[in-house]
Amino acid sequence: MGLAATLLVILVLPLSACADAAVPQPIGPDQASGTLAPDIVDALDAALADGIALAGASGAIAGVWVPGAGQWLASPGSVGTAVDPGTGRPGGGGVLSTEMSFRIGTQTTAMTCTVLLRLVDEHRVGLDDPVTQYLTRQPGIEGITLRQLCQHTSGLGQPQLDSQFVNNPTRTWPPLELVSGGLGSARVGAPGKAWSRSEPGIQLLGMALEAATGDDWPTLYNRYVFGPLGLHATSYPGPQELDVPGAHPHGWAAALTGAGTPDCARMLDVTRLSTSMAGVAGGVVSTLGDLRTWSQALATGSLLATDTARQQWTTVAETGAPDWRGYGLGAEQLGPVRGSTGQIPGYLSATLSDPDSGLTVVVMVNDSSAGEDFALDLARRLVAIAAQTPVSDGRTAADLELPWTAVDAAAAMRADAVCPAGAADQAAPAG
Repeated sequence: MGLAATLLVILVLPLSACADAAVPQPIGPDQASGTLAPDIVDALDAALADGIALAGASGAIAGVWVPGAGQWLASPGSVGTAVDPGTGRPGGGGVLSTEMSFRIGTQTTAMTCTVLLRLVDEHRVGLDDPVTQYLTRQPGIEGITLRQLCQHTSGLGQPQLDSQFVNNPTRTWPPLELVSGGLGSARVGAPGKAWSRSEPGIQLLGMALEAATGDDWPTLYNRYVFGPLGLHATSYPGPQELDVPGAHPHGWAAALTGAGTPDCARMLDVTRLSTSMAGVAGGVVSTLGDLRTWSQALATGSLLATDTARQQWTTVAETGAPDWRGYGLGAEQLGPVRGSTGQIPGYLSATLSDPDSGLTVVVMVNDSSAGEDFALDLARRLVAIAAQTPVSDGRTAADLELPWTAVDAAAAMRADAVCPAGAADQAAPAG
């Protein structure tokens, strides 16, 4: 576990219409020097160890920042370069570091939608523009708007390709092939009528914004997100760039049957993959420190004008979710905190941040078998623990009124775990 001495508090202001302007980031008061209280640290350590075991991962990278109290950075476990023949689980390869890079998976969607909102601020596109305005030759997209693609209310389906992604991670997928899969899947409803996650919808959004601007996505991310926030360790690798840039943990996943059933006895090293399987819905690589900066900027809307920030956090109900969980434009509101979850073969991650107090959590585990809800459960557990941190005058951190407890989140983790440590002998059923 590594500990940093200070927390740089990000005091960012909305950008002007200039696309290449930098976000001012003056260093504010030292609100988080030192470490958190020992009992909080012990609880955070235990929660992360539980997360590693339940995910069947070789390790994790996590950080908690509590303005006015301190911070906790941790990277327990190993890089995970090979399967241990005794346990059937990944291990070895040296120790993890909080400086390592990892794939953030579907957290990329929030960045993509922020690019859309930056373009809205510049009056280059409108949130309610029809997609047909920019993709004039694409059939099957009538009545769908840019807003609906970001909010997953377009009605587009989600083709079941997980087994192909996990079992053949280096295959290159043309964006149109994945979009066509979404267009060809059963619709969940008319545009704007119901929430249903659709990664092909985000990739369709990516195609539309490329057509609207004439720029590719590395340029758009660098201009509107990475550059302004100083995310120097964050990148969007091309489809032929199979390796994670820089030092990184290996990523693992249980092999999937054709029906999508995980085989916990057959773990696959999927570290090398083509980000084309996810594109602008999930292809970005980042670090703990950069994700802290990004999470706080996302939660506060600091990259956006006031009205577009408000629209990003005007949420709709998620199908089957509790009433305290709503979906904005590319990201989620969970009670008082905001953030997103990330899944891509090999890696799960989540970020949550309170826009009022700045309390922020970032976490990653290097096994994707359990799915992104598991990562969110773990992040919620860390938030609930951190919210008990004493800050001053008998108050606890942020005085957050969370609609869940650490016990609730721990129970959700156990329910969502798929291939926990010790499950290697559980072969998947045929099919």
